[in-house]
Amino acid sequence: MAQLTMIEALRDAMDVMLARDPKVVIFGEDVGYFGGVFRCTSGLQKKYGEERVFDTPINESAIVGLGIGMAAQGMKPCVEIQFADYVYPAYDQITQEAARIRHRSNEQFSCPIVIRMPTGGGIFGGQTHSQSPEALFTHVAGLKVVLPCTPHDAKGLLISAMEDPDPVIFLEPKRLYNGPFNGDHKAPAQSWKNHALGEVPEGHYSIPIGKARVHREGAAVTILTYGTMVFVAEAAVNSLGIDAEIIDLRSLLPLDLEAIEESVRKTGRCVVLHEATKTSGLAGEIIAIVQEACFYHLEAPVQRVTGWDAPYPHALEWDYFPGQERVSRALKAVMEA
Repeated sequence: MAQLTMIEALRDAMDVMLARDPKVVIFGEDVGYFGGVFRCTSGLQKKYGEERVFDTPINESAIVGLGIGMAAQGMKPCVEIQFADYVYPAYDQITQEAARIRHRSNEQFSCPIVIRMPTGGGIFGGQTHSQSPEALFTHVAGLKVVLPCTPHDAKGLLISAMEDPDPVIFLEPKRLYNGPFNGDHKAPAQSWKNHALGEVPEGHYSIPIGKARVHREGAAVTILTYGTMVFVAEAAVNSLGIDAEIIDLRSLLPLDLEAIEESVRKTGRCVVLHEATKTSGLAGEIIAIVQEACFYHLEAPVQRVTGWDAPYPHALEWDYFPGQERVSRALKAVMEA
């Protein structure tokens, strides 16, 4: 075991797969010589050469399009979009090509591409460096969507994604790259280096896509969440002293329906939490699932806490960010109903 940051764990996963499979290639803007804007690929080009790890022009559509072509011909590209906010020029390639190749070719071709993207706010990135577009991809049949919140899960899930025969959207909450974050931006920064969830096995291991993780066991209320919000939820629960169960979904498509249903049926109460905007956000779909599967077990209406239906503001970031106060209000509402 080693104590790693999420950045180091992601790099370790790519290192393992580059060494393990000669078909794996890594490319994107600044990922080669520079090692990526967050240094997730630092040192990989020097170790594996410019044909395995290389830089591309600033053209997201071309990055993904090249990756799809390579994947269809048997390569296993893992490409990086520098920020999730920049993925929109590649959305056509992802939804119309990558997600459809297996079906439109009657399984003559597959598309084993991984598209890595830093996502979410909390770093003063403003409206074009803070978006959470996961719902845009969970709507597309043929894709898998993964969003880990710990170094351990980041490495294991990225290895699974790189071994998957179909396209995987791999979203990385950049506020968690160097340590967990409880939503209090005035508190001292935390590090993964002395955190239990920063312990990462050496070498190859994988975590199945489609399986949630119980972050905290409890019996009074279920919180369904993912990414940075896992730790915000934990802080809110601890401050209120509520016996809450926190489910880290970590795989958003497919969702672990069994884990969701089991927890909500046990507790009878549910809060759904994410940083993305409210309207048409993933919380709405999750709430529909809970209502359909657990209606007669619910003791109160399901609550949701999300970002606002507005561009992510730079100056008012912490009014937008779903912090402990908003989560606590939702927990009190569901417990008192």
